[in-house]
Amino acid sequence: MTVEDEAVRIGADFFQDPHRLYSELRRTGPVRRVVLPRGVLGWLVTRHADAKAVLSDPRLSKDFVRAGELLERNREPGSPRPEFGEELQAHMLNMDPPDHTRLRKLVNKAFTVRGVGHLRPRVEQITESLLEAIAEADEVDLIPALAFPVPMTVICELLGVPAADREAFGGWTRVLLSTSASTVEITEAGVAVGAYVMELIESKRSAPAEDLLTALVEAREDGDRLSENELLSMTFLLLLAGHETTVNLIANGVLSLLRAPAQAAALRANPALLPRAVEEFLRFESPVNTATMRYTTEPVVVAGVEIPADEFVVVAIGSANRDAAAFPDPDTVDIERELNAHLAFGHGIHYCVGAPLARMEAEVAIGGLLARFPDLALTGTPLQWRESTIIRGLHSLPVRLGRTPAQ
Repeated sequence: MTVEDEAVRIGADFFQDPHRLYSELRRTGPVRRVVLPRGVLGWLVTRHADAKAVLSDPRLSKDFVRAGELLERNREPGSPRPEFGEELQAHMLNMDPPDHTRLRKLVNKAFTVRGVGHLRPRVEQITESLLEAIAEADEVDLIPALAFPVPMTVICELLGVPAADREAFGGWTRVLLSTSASTVEITEAGVAVGAYVMELIESKRSAPAEDLLTALVEAREDGDRLSENELLSMTFLLLLAGHETTVNLIANGVLSLLRAPAQAAALRANPALLPRAVEEFLRFESPVNTATMRYTTEPVVVAGVEIPADEFVVVAIGSANRDAAAFPDPDTVDIERELNAHLAFGHGIHYCVGAPLARMEAEVAIGGLLARFPDLALTGTPLQWRESTIIRGLHSLPVRLGRTPAQ
């Protein structure tokens, strides 16, 4: 049997229930050849220990220039290849040291200058305003009502993005992350994002403000600064990562609680458990399904399987976080779980720079929702997951709010 014959093909049913496939692969073949949507060939790593090792292995590269070249030889003939534009890819998530080290230092400097520790009161204010707006409703979709606007408002205020432009940017990123969008749609969304971000950067150059984007434009370290392409792609990355994963963290966390009423009751009774609960939501239904791809620079052995040089490796974060070897009773939500070494924010040098902000936003949004609506419940409407290999997110989360407690 050839490698292609043995490959696992990711189809439409995977998006609605990836855990079924992940469970089987962890048991029968934790490192398997895989055919991703759009015909990309790679190796899927599904166990926690292997995933953690791969994420920090310097023999696996994320250099986007070389990855683009390898894409031609590591995909099925005739499969479509959307063009995002190189200018949107030159960010630290797609680079190796020393370029990654340099860019991360500049971005960390910008974050340090403006800081995020003071943002909690503003996140609480945004959350309270959104909850007040739906207080009289019987049923709402929690994604546009709460999960999307909380992180989108925060990251846009941090970067200085006008309020009127936020919905459009969210629409573009949903297309870019979709595996069901056409190549034309993805290309058009990439062009629109690039043009918009360039205009935004120019506006900060001509009229500097007290925001993170101005700090990025002005950031210098030992005489170094971001190039034009780096500035464009870093702004795109921060806008994308600054809201997309947190939208899913909030929505997936609420869904996990509503499907485990005893856990929801325990959290309402003891809100001090919120930080630990958020870690469990990150593990149980990880907002990032698979890590962005990396490729081998030499043959690498993972779990006894030799992956040849110049081939893509896909780390299944959602699978690693359900591995019974790392987490007792992994398919059960436990908001008091201890030693929760999940990989939802990655591992190694590419660990998410925005992790503290995402955790805080989820704590505030979910905590506020539970306190405001003690009878919150699912409507019973069938839920649909978005068709994306990278993110794990719902199209919608319709809920019944129940009675608002007396103030």
